[in-house]
Amino acid sequence: MERKIRIGAVSYLNTKPLLYGLENGAIRDEIELVLDYPANLVNALKNDQIDIGLIPVAALLDLDSYQIVSDYCIGTEGEVASVCVFSEVPMEQIDTVILDYQSRTSILLCKLLFEQYWKKPVHFIEAQDESYIEKIKGNVAGLVIGDRALKSRSKFEYSYDLGLGWKEMTGLPFVFAVWVSLNPLNEEFLQSFNLANQEGLAHLQEVASQAYFLEYDVAYYFTHNISYLLSNEYKQAMELFFNIALQKTLDFH
Repeated sequence: MERKIRIGAVSYLNTKPLLYGLENGAIRDEIELVLDYPANLVNALKNDQIDIGLIPVAALLDLDSYQIVSDYCIGTEGEVASVCVFSEVPMEQIDTVILDYQSRTSILLCKLLFEQYWKKPVHFIEAQDESYIEKIKGNVAGLVIGDRALKSRSKFEYSYDLGLGWKEMTGLPFVFAVWVSLNPLNEEFLQSFNLANQEGLAHLQEVASQAYFLEYDVAYYFTHNISYLLSNEYKQAMELFFNIALQKTLDFH
């Protein structure tokens, strides 16, 4: 019996449309689904614990070779809602930013925007666990991502959306994560995998109605904040992000 293809994805709300087709479509018996947060998925892919991973795009900078194996991604046209810097004070009064530990892409984008768009020098601290959100007070702001960001939107007076900041700075959308493999996979399987992604996006309203999430309008989130098609414009945005990140690597590590 052939081994199942191991698929690693994040367990955030924004992946539910992509997971729908994997969990309910024809491909479901061919795969083993592993859910974790982004940084762990990168390590799992490198250690051959998964065959395909929904990987933060910044992690691709560390890979010698890889294949993007789907026409779908986690991206945004502008306001993403779930990747934000939250603060009790306006931008000009922020002096420290605690960084969410779950995604290098968001950390890199956050540092980039503070330097090149908001032009605000701040001290960055890397969080070690979820308790850091309690330390967002006074002049200390915090980068929060995923479902916790959606839940935090009503708790802080000021929020700075990273997707919107990138859009205003570059005029382009932003790609947070793409489906990646490090080793060649069967082409027929990859076609089925792509169709499974597409199937979930064809059922957005159904997926939204099944998501028990009280703090934010899930249907709006899926259709207005998150974009899933990895179009040429999105690939162009990825390339720009990579180029800026590579130029600033020494500053950002």
